[in-house]
Amino acid sequence: MPPRGTRPADNLDDDGYPAYTMGRAAEMLGTTPAFLRTLGEHRLITPLRSEGGHRRYSRYQLRIAARARELVDQGTPIEAACRIIILEDQLEEAQRINERLRAQAVQPQPKASA
Repeated sequence: MPPRGTRPADNLDDDGYPAYTMGRAAEMLGTTPAFLRTLGEHRLITPLRSEGGHRRYSRYQLRIAARARELVDQGTPIEAACRIIILEDQLEEAQRINERLRAQAVQPQPKASA
């Protein structure tokens, strides 16, 4: 749940804020709560828990779950869909790192004083 001292309006723009219950998340994705639990079992998404122990999902997690559903709807087994998404995420991160390193390599290096 939100840390003390944050304003509720701040959470409206927070992609990681766990705003959606399992039922609402499943409804938005057009899937079942069991599908979301399965994604958690395969460690694709890990929902936060409310004080009462209920699963809560963020918009970011819903986008990942939507991608998984898309792959499963195309006939990909759920285990493979989870692995594909994890690998896509790792590739995207590696590409970001490569771009950052290339940008640093292009910048002129300061000359050392003698």
